[in-house]
Amino acid sequence: MTKRIILITGANKGVGFAAARELAGAGHTVLIGARDHARGTAAAAELAAEGLDARFVRLDVTDPATIAAAAERIEAEHGRLDTLVNNAGITRDWQHTPDRLPVAALREVYETNVFGVVAVTNALLPLLRRSDAGCVCNVSSGLGSTAFLADPDSPIWEHATLLAYNTSKAALNAVTLVYARALRDAGVRFSAVEPGHCATDLNHHTGSLTAEEGGRRIAAQVTAAAGGPTGRFLSEYGSTYPW
Repeated sequence: MTKRIILITGANKGVGFAAARELAGAGHTVLIGARDHARGTAAAAELAAEGLDARFVRLDVTDPATIAAAAERIEAEHGRLDTLVNNAGITRDWQHTPDRLPVAALREVYETNVFGVVAVTNALLPLLRRSDAGCVCNVSSGLGSTAFLADPDSPIWEHATLLAYNTSKAALNAVTLVYARALRDAGVRFSAVEPGHCATDLNHHTGSLTAEEGGRRIAAQVTAAAGGPTGRFLSEYGSTYPW
């Protein structure tokens, strides 16, 4: 693939950082989006020390000022954006059944996992339109597949009661499809991607896969999405998931 300018949100640690390493290792310029200046700088420096083209861009997906500043910087330094990976995400479900999850916690999750994705995407669409193959990959989860959530025989059934996380990812999947339809004629592709059940801060490191494994899977899906059709939910196994 031709060298691409790729921005990954929430990329200073976990799956986002691992995906950044993989994509930069493939020869792309990777922009490390992170809200914490010290952590983002350190993450980019670690990859740069490996000879990779990685640069920190301060970006808090819940802060419109940092989103606007990031878009302005990318325009000034690169003039376009080829791929946006909306990776930043949170959960507040642990130790809460749906009936006891505070509504404020539900709003907080949606602020990052859904509204933040929309805000970042809208701010960067003008730059994505300048790419010859603009692509947006929204990091979702099989827990956002309503087909899986409705199936008691699915492997994720035991986690089907995570109200905030699961419904936010289901909403993100719908957001992906809406943008895919709206931007089809503009040539900007949209896909949902799934890293698998990775051990990260998000789940208190209880996942069955390492963050590095998840990062490799996301990087492969990002590469496939940039050259494939729009409006797909790519699985960690190289196939697609039902919405």
